[in-house]
Amino acid sequence: MRNNILKETKRIEEDCLYSAKGHFIVSHFWTTFHIWIGIPITVLAFTAGVFALSKFDNHAILAGIISIIVTILTAVNLFLNPNQKSAIHRDAGNKYNALRNQTRIFYGIDYNGILKSEQEIVNKLKDLSEQRDKLNQETPQIPRWAYKKAKIGIEGGEASYKIDEEK
Repeated sequence: MRNNILKETKRIEEDCLYSAKGHFIVSHFWTTFHIWIGIPITVLAFTAGVFALSKFDNHAILAGIISIIVTILTAVNLFLNPNQKSAIHRDAGNKYNALRNQTRIFYGIDYNGILKSEQEIVNKLKDLSEQRDKLNQETPQIPRWAYKKAKIGIEGGEASYKIDEEK
């Protein structure tokens, strides 16, 4: 029984690791997207204003074209709302990390010492599992590309602790 409990606890920890990493990757994507769309909007809006104030007719046409581009980029930015998406994924990643930490403490400390009865251990495992299930329901799904990138990073040691490498 204890071996199965330990395996399930490790599964929760692993799920949380991949989910957290994936959410952080998506958060970074949306932050970068916001910057890459926000800078051109700012520059083009300024340029359109300069051309609109110019005395030459060709500049008015150019100002109109730039204004249309700014309007399109602004609409895309407002529709996609990258800042909000970034924040949602960052918060989800932090919540998964918190649950991962609780899980690691459970099997590293509580499981081997503090919790004595099997019923206490089972109850704590169920609580951790319910927290994971709740997070899975409440947080947005990460895209497949983010999961793959997270997996590569994790397998490359990005989520490893030096202390765990010591013998």
